[in-house]
Amino acid sequence: MAAWLTALVVLGCSAVAGAAVALTAAVAGAVTWAATRRRAQVADPKRAPAGDPPAAVGAKRAGQAAGHRLREEQRATGGAAARVAMAVLAAVAVTAAVAAFTVLRVTTGPVPDLAGRGATVTAEAEISDDPRIRPHQGGVARRETAVVRARLLLVSAARERYAVDVPVVLLGPAEGWRPLLPSQRVRVRGRLSPAEQGEPVAAVMLVRGVPEPIGAPSALQRAAGALRAGLREASDVLPDDQRGLLPGLVVGDVSRLDEEVRLDLATAGLGHLTAVSGTNLAIVAGAVLVLGRLAGLPLALRAAVAVVAMVAFSIVARPSPSVLRALVMGTVAAVALGTGRTRDGVAALSATVLGLVVFDPGLARQWGFALSVFATGGILVLAPRWRDRLAARRVPRLLAEALAVTAAAQAAVTPLLVLMSGRLDLAAIPANLLAEPAVAPATVLGFGAAVIAPVSMDLARLLVRPAGWAVGWIIAVAQRAADLPFASAEWFGGVAGIAALAAAVVAGRLVLRGRARRRLAAALAAGALLAALVAVPVVSPWPPPGWLLVVCDVGQGDAMALAAGPGRAVVVDAGPQPGPTDRCLRALGVRQVPLVVLTHPHLDHVGGLPGVLRRRAVGAVVVSPGRVPEGEAGRVSARLRAARVPEWQAVPGMRWRFGPSEITVLAPEAGAQTPGRGEGSTANNASVVLLVRWSARPDAQEEGGTRKAEGAGGAPLGAALLAGDLETEAQEALVRRGLPRVEVLKVPHHGSPRQSPAFLAATGARAALISVGAVNDYGHPASLTLRRLRWLGMRPYRTDLSGDIAVVAAHNRLAVVVRGR
Repeated sequence: MAAWLTALVVLGCSAVAGAAVALTAAVAGAVTWAATRRRAQVADPKRAPAGDPPAAVGAKRAGQAAGHRLREEQRATGGAAARVAMAVLAAVAVTAAVAAFTVLRVTTGPVPDLAGRGATVTAEAEISDDPRIRPHQGGVARRETAVVRARLLLVSAARERYAVDVPVVLLGPAEGWRPLLPSQRVRVRGRLSPAEQGEPVAAVMLVRGVPEPIGAPSALQRAAGALRAGLREASDVLPDDQRGLLPGLVVGDVSRLDEEVRLDLATAGLGHLTAVSGTNLAIVAGAVLVLGRLAGLPLALRAAVAVVAMVAFSIVARPSPSVLRALVMGTVAAVALGTGRTRDGVAALSATVLGLVVFDPGLARQWGFALSVFATGGILVLAPRWRDRLAARRVPRLLAEALAVTAAAQAAVTPLLVLMSGRLDLAAIPANLLAEPAVAPATVLGFGAAVIAPVSMDLARLLVRPAGWAVGWIIAVAQRAADLPFASAEWFGGVAGIAALAAAVVAGRLVLRGRARRRLAAALAAGALLAALVAVPVVSPWPPPGWLLVVCDVGQGDAMALAAGPGRAVVVDAGPQPGPTDRCLRALGVRQVPLVVLTHPHLDHVGGLPGVLRRRAVGAVVVSPGRVPEGEAGRVSARLRAARVPEWQAVPGMRWRFGPSEITVLAPEAGAQTPGRGEGSTANNASVVLLVRWSARPDAQEEGGTRKAEGAGGAPLGAALLAGDLETEAQEALVRRGLPRVEVLKVPHHGSPRQSPAFLAATGARAALISVGAVNDYGHPASLTLRRLRWLGMRPYRTDLSGDIAVVAAHNRLAVVVRGR
């Protein structure tokens, strides 16, 4: 703990301050050692002075013996405290010295100097870890950013040229980075900028263009890359969601992980499964030990084979610092739990943390390192006690072990999760209990497939299929847990959250003292859970009965569902990402999508198309005649061809009737282009504009005050105008051609300021629906647009404030219901 806190603090200070801490701790340690030595050298008299009578000698010796025993006890106590103090001071001194040297290395020299000047340089770098691809969270085009940790080896700026060896972070377009492997050298060009204080890197380089490989990776990394690629290829026989999760579960390869699956895992408290941890290594080692025992191998040979298997696993999962850390900690946890020697396990964990922090002080500032340490510590310290208490209450030993380990790990990391994100994963413990039995078979079979794939792909695929069943179970558990009410509850963030959590724990402990109080608390908890699962959906149901239109809260983008009968909906736009759109349609119970309308090929409207196609029958997709940007339009067409879904081009006058909804295309005209302010505005003005009319059957019955709007041909309920991302030029052109009056307007372009007052007034709408992200860089919705809507008598409803928004049929008219965040 002393070394960890020292590294945490010193990395945020100057090198001089770190050196001062190291010197002070070293001097204090030396003084403590000298004082201890001096105290130990105080000698006790062993014989009385000559000339004393025998009786006096005996009495004096007895008193001296008693005093000697007392001093020995005092010295033992003081000596132990002195040894602890010296050990702490030594750890502080060594860690502070290493951290100070790290700070000196990354804050002095040519690279930090060039970064301070914002210089544009050409550099050669060696990649240290797998490039991490971060998707763009919205906008008009698909842009992905690569985040790469590397060592800068050569820097050229203008007439300056330096040979260096410092850690940096490279940021740039994802193109060209995916196939690169750790240890590979590349040449890049970009601008250097200073790193954040406390980060153990010399600079951040904003890379322009694609990297130029100038060397091959090491043989070890090539082997790891081949095994990972083999596992990905073998996984292609699985469904999309399973083929993305299996490599992540086995070796931490999340390059193809579906966004919806990732969100479900995070919400359910299962996100740790995609990070290589001690659990993965313990599973592999345990499987090898079991096979060795069945084969009759002696214990020493079984241990050697287990070590070889873990090393091989580390190679496949990349021998990066995080994997090596997981290797050490996984071994510690497995050995400690297997032998029942928890005190030895804690000592080994402490030594491991000390060694890792001294070896790499930057680990002290990594959340992943802290979560790994806390989870391991919780398993070592809390799990055995909780297991024994459960076993004493006649809980089966295996179940008691599973409950104790899961609860202990979650309890240990909860303070960190509160500090990080200000939330509590209430569904984490039951979700982990249900998912855990599938982790071992998926890991063992997946690792076996990765090893066998280079030799026989057919055999690897044979192993992957049962692994897919296990992964499918984990995905199902995550999905159900994420859909539970209050699966992830908001909590105070930061230090206030930790204090509130501690107060809640103390209060809970006081309340739960005594068997009667525990039974009462259990009854109250069961009642609260029942209310959450049964009463809340009844009191505040979602989707609301009689829903006709739902604007899904998908962040900065558009995704809407139009009622088309039981279990069916027409989808208009798909949002920027698959996960939120799929989750919204799941909540609506949509299993069939007879028609999808993509108003224009911008990422925030078409990026979530895979979420619409997932596990649903889709009839056809209608797209805008505008093909700008061409990249996104091409990706949409390619995906539809792969899914064998027809693609139609929108033509004004197209009309469909599904259930209570009659849908008519109003714009754009084929071949016509409405210019705007740049390419993005031109694409926005080519948005497909839909008029939706709803009607109810004359014999529709009232249910709880809500009219059932199934079928068409009855009394009209109202209409809505879905205007895509139209801007002022196309809005005014639509007004000139004649615009029908409606009750509901989906405000174009997320409420941007480019709204025509004549267009807004011509709709005659009373409800204005705005699909917008809570955090966006565009300033949407614009205050000017909101004022105009209110001046025209429209009431704005925003997904960033209200969550999902539904238009429902109530009392033979339209009403708006919000789900709430």
